[in-house]
Amino acid sequence: MSDNLARVLNAETLRPEWNARPDGDERRHIEIVSPSTHKRPRIVYALSAVGCVGAIVVAQLLLSVGISQGAYEISALRASQVELGRTADSVSEDLIRVSSPQSLAANAEALGMINNSTPAYLRLSDGAVLGAPSSASGGQAGAASLVPNSLLTGVPLVTQLPAGGAGAGVAAGSAAGAAAPAAVAVTDGLPSPTTR
Repeated sequence: MSDNLARVLNAETLRPEWNARPDGDERRHIEIVSPSTHKRPRIVYALSAVGCVGAIVVAQLLLSVGISQGAYEISALRASQVELGRTADSVSEDLIRVSSPQSLAANAEALGMINNSTPAYLRLSDGAVLGAPSSASGGQAGAASLVPNSLLTGVPLVTQLPAGGAGAGVAAGSAAGAAAPAAVAVTDGLPSPTTR
């Protein structure tokens, strides 16, 4: 506002309600308002907030313990898998070593079998015998003609049948349907079957 205008206007024209009262004795109506009866105490809100934070912390701790327990189990299973892989490799190496031709020939000789140097073959299509069949003589050395296997040092030879009388695996499974024959006592040498 300009200075001239401010001088012209006085306080009565600017605020007539403050200066001029119709009743000089009338006072403003002021009364005290009582607090609402529905107002909840603040301690309930504080306790609920602390309880919610505590529940979140406990849930997070339980979740992290569960996850770490799963990680420990996975680590133990991986270690077990590595150990089982090593064991499987060792067993497969033992199987390859024992199933070598040198091992089979040595075990056959230990059981009393003789290598035949003149084998004969039977052709199944027409029943023809190929070669000159002859009986094997005990003077021939079968395993001596093979290249020695250095991996077989210390491997024991099979000198007798297992206690059940049948070999393990396929022979035991195929004889399961039939009655087991009585065990034959070996006194001097291998028993020979009767042929017709």
